[in-house]
Formats: sequence, C-alpha cells, structure tokens
Amino acid sequence: MALVTGESLKAELGTFDIPYQDDSVLDKMVAQCICNRIQAVEMVHEWVAYSTTKNGVLLTTDTLDHFDHEVPALLIPLIEAEEEEENLLDAYSTPAKGSQKRALTTPEHPHSKRSAALLSSPGLLLSPARFSPSTTPSQKYSQRGGKGEVAVSFGVVQGTRWASRKNLGAGVQLQLLEGPEDSLGCSYKYMFQRLRDVRNVLTEKIEELGDDLRNHFNIEEFAPVSLPAQDSITVLGQVCCDSNGKLNAHSVLLEAGPEQGGQLVPVDLSELKEYSLFPGQVSRRKLLLVGVPLPFYSSEVRMEMDEEPVNILVACGPYAPSDSLTFDPLLDLINVIVKDHPDVCLLLGPFVDSKHEQIEKAQVTETFEDIFSRCIKSIVDGTKSVGCHLVFVPSQRDIHHHFIYPQPPFTLPSLSKDQAQRVTLVPDPCTLLIDGVTLGLTSTDILFHMSAEEISCGTGSDRFSRILKHMLTQRSYYPLYPPVEEVNMDYEKFQSFAQMPLTPDVLVIPSELRYFVKDVVGCVCVNPGRLTKGQVGGTYGRLLIQRRAGAEDGSRVSPCLAAQVVKI
Repeated sequence: MALVTGESLKAELGTFDIPYQDDSVLDKMVAQCICNRIQAVEMVHEWVAYSTTKNGVLLTTDTLDHFDHEVPALLIPLIEAEEEEENLLDAYSTPAKGSQKRALTTPEHPHSKRSAALLSSPGLLLSPARFSPSTTPSQKYSQRGGKGEVAVSFGVVQGTRWASRKNLGAGVQLQLLEGPEDSLGCSYKYMFQRLRDVRNVLTEKIEELGDDLRNHFNIEEFAPVSLPAQDSITVLGQVCCDSNGKLNAHSVLLEAGPEQGGQLVPVDLSELKEYSLFPGQVSRRKLLLVGVPLPFYSSEVRMEMDEEPVNILVACGPYAPSDSLTFDPLLDLINVIVKDHPDVCLLLGPFVDSKHEQIEKAQVTETFEDIFSRCIKSIVDGTKSVGCHLVFVPSQRDIHHHFIYPQPPFTLPSLSKDQAQRVTLVPDPCTLLIDGVTLGLTSTDILFHMSAEEISCGTGSDRFSRILKHMLTQRSYYPLYPPVEEVNMDYEKFQSFAQMPLTPDVLVIPSELRYFVKDVVGCVCVNPGRLTKGQVGGTYGRLLIQRRAGAEDGSRVSPCLAAQVVKI
C-alpha cells in the first residue's frame, strides 16, 4: 500500500475541483486513510459519493467526522452482501478440472480482498452496526467544542516537539520495574481470604511504616497506647472511625499494632491547628506525623549525552460516550496517535464499561469479550504505521475482566507474534520503567474515593495535593482502609502487588475529578481525566520524559520535561 500524504490527497481533490476548509482537513483525511487502509483516490471517491447524497456539503473537519462515522456503517452491509453473492454464485458453478478447492470463508479468513482490507480497519471494527442494534451517533459528542485545546500545561511546554524520536531506530526500553517474577502476571483465586490474614497484612503495614517513622524522626520507641502516662509519649497506630459512618473530627480513633497493645484510643484534634486524616492512615498520635516517601529510582546505567526524550500519550476510558456504542472517541484517539507519533501509549480501562447505558440494559448483540477484542484490534491495527509501544491497563469497570484488586493483566491470545512485540499487558496497579524513568499507574479512582473520606483543617484548599502526598508517604496505590464498597480487595495480593516499591518519577492517576498536573514531593502527578465524560468528549494526557543527571549541587532533577492535558 502506497503512503498516503497530504499532497496526494490535495492532487486527487483538485481532480474533482473540490474545495476544502484548510490544511487540517488534509491531516484528518490522511489519518482516516491510514485507519481505514484505503488509498487517496479511494478516499476522495468515497467523499464524492457521500457529499453528493448530502447536497454537496463543504469539506471541513466537522463534516469529515460525520463522514467517518456514517460511511463505515454503510459499507458493512454492502460488503456482507457482496460476500453472500459470491458464495451463492460459487454454489451453482462447476469448478474446472484440476482446480483447487475454494477456501472456506469465515469472518477470520474472508474470501474477498476488499472485505479483508476494509473489515479489519478500526472504523469498521468499531462500527455500532456490529454489536449494537442502535447505530445513532452521540449528538453531544459530535457537536463538542474545544477539540485539541490544551487544558493544563506543566514544565517547559513552549517549543516542545510532541512527536516520536527523530531516530526511529532507537527503541524505547519498557518493562515492569518489579520484573515478571515479582509482578502480578496472571489471574488468581479470590473470595476465600480469612479475617486473620487481613489483620496480619494491616499489622505488617503499621510496623513497616512505624520503623521508618522512628528512624526518620529519631524516636527511641513507641509507647503502648493502653498504659496511662503523665509525660509526653509517642504512640503508633492506624487511623480509623469509631462507627460505620464517615470520619469526622470527633470520631477519630488510633488503632495500635500488637506491639503497642493493639487497642483503640480516641484522638483529640481540638488543639491541633492543622491536620489531614483518612481511614487507614498510619500515623503517630498527638502530632499526627505522616510517613516519609520512599527514595526515587537511581539507574546505574550511564546516560548518553545525545539521548532523546520519550513522548508518551496517556488515555483512560470509557472510550465510548454513555449514550452510544459508536466508539468515536477511540477512533479520534487513534487519529491523534497517527498524527502525533508518540513513542509509548499508556491506555487504561475501562474498555468495555460496566456503567455504560447500553451494557447495563443488555442492549448489545455480541459478547463483552468480542467487543473488547474489537477495541484492542482497532488500536493495534490503527497504530501499526506509527510503530508505537502500547501498554494496556485493566480497570475495575471492565465488565469482561476479573473484578478484584489488585487486578491481573488482560490476556490477548489472538495477538500475532509481530503485534505482541509492541504490546505490553500490565496489572492494576503497577510501576513501569521506561528508559530509566519510573511511572506509577493505576486505573482505580483512589482520588475520588479518598476525597470522600479525608478530613482536614488548616491545610489549605488543595485537596488533590494532600491526597497525593498521603499516597506517596503511605507508599501505597490504595492506602484507604476499609476500601469503598465497589473495590473488592484481596489483601494477600494487595500486600505483594499494590505497594509502591519506590517513589515514582511520574504518577498517572486518572479520576472522575477534574484533570490536573502537579508536582508533589518531587513526583509529577498526572490526572489525564477520562476520554469521555458521559455523553461528551473528555481529555487525554501527554508526557515528555528523559533520564537526567543531577544538578551541580547534587540535588535531583525531575525527568518529566513537560506534561499536558488535551481535550479530545
């Protein structure tokens, strides 16, 4: 297939004397040609046929959006009718002597070359005609404004080149920091944990963080909470509530570990000018000192002077608006990837959202696994020309996957060997090492959960920074205890796979709450938002990272050069 360029499309449009809005139209048409695997001449022919039925509509980016949605849906029945006609003619024809038996036609091995090319394109794979009786696109999504606008910026953004490395031969080194043998690599049995095992995990957490608190603040020892004392003492424990209700300033208890008596004592906050507490927090009584973060990653590999930054795209589901299973946002994201050429794409679930209206009402005609497979195939095939590395992170809201935390990675047995080379399947949560830079990832909305439980006084209005600091100092991707009802926690796996092995250079933490990019205790924390918010478009993020040497005074220099949150 010849390379489709803006110039080739411009020449074909000139043949039919078709005016267009501006060069952004050509960019979008190039992306559509790549995604749908068609040549420039075929694209223009399809547009001529389409615009004729629309009374000669002007060629703009908006009309291309409608064209991209309507044309694939119209092609599916035509292609299937063509296949049926071919099969019917073959049934009544007599094969010539010596001819080979005609290969069996199946959806996986279509007979027609035209159908083989078109039916495997992302636009057709994700057409709602395939798995939903409703093919109506989301009107609110198609009429959204602010496409491509930068919502939040961080770092040195001016003049930043948001594209892949100039040296395409320089591959990106990507791996799980813990290593395959120490990470959650497959599904596991759950729903049989004992309360005693849960208690042991929580006790070990208190003791481990207590040792670090004692060393950091030069505390000789923690006193038992059950013994009365006239002098000032320091006790260690976990914050909890005195009832099943929400934590408040009058219901705070400190639950000590076994070494400190294992009892519950009330905490008087009336004399404290400032505090920030949440259930499950390990702290020391009276001053309520929080923990200290772990050190950052230090590489023994010497940095090359000519190393180029790594461009990373980050997106979190849902990938379809709540009122339609058209997956137009996902197709738009694929177009962004084709246009921007990132080195790595971090794609977090949900891919098949359990909270989607049509899924809740059982208005789909395919299995959830088949819908998920189409999503993944469209992403892998649609970004093949870019060659970027794809990282898939599951979500608690993925209806086809294990509903447990921590969550094992997806399984994709249908991937070919070539496809699997640029796809990495990781658990939720996980810590990645990309070219010497560490990234913490979680698709579970811990920000939203902790925002509903945290209480504070005199600490300012930036709740996000407080919660993020709690996560980093508690050294956990989910420090809240007890967890919210929708999170099914397996504490044995939680102890092994949901703790931070170090303080990540970048923490990716998508949430229903407003998007942001913040520097918290040296860690760049990014909430890219969700690709869709109900019926309208949402946001995605992009990062520019580079392993960097320390400053002359020995201080650490953040490897995150720049970050943005962009409207889809």
